[in-house]
Amino acid sequence: MLAASILGMFSLGIAMQGKIYTSGTEILDLLRLVGDLGNGLVYVVARALGLGADQILVTTQDYGSCFLVVAGLLNVIAAVDAHNIRTGRKL
Repeated sequence: MLAASILGMFSLGIAMQGKIYTSGTEILDLLRLVGDLGNGLVYVVARALGLGADQILVTTQDYGSCFLVVAGLLNVIAAVDAHNIRTGRKL
């Protein structure tokens, strides 16, 4: 269910022409880059295919960028949760 949510959010973000951050010149861009990197292999594939917008021009692209960042952060949270269950810290 988590994988479907993450891939769905990433797909919606790409469909809305969200920006995929590639470098962090400002602190907020750096934080968004970290969120995007949380997507892992999907981020690498999207970058290789040239998906995503270069800059944000309309409101839907801003929402799409947020979807991409939140998908990456959700992926990180899911990985940490799975690790805690595996190590016995969480039941």
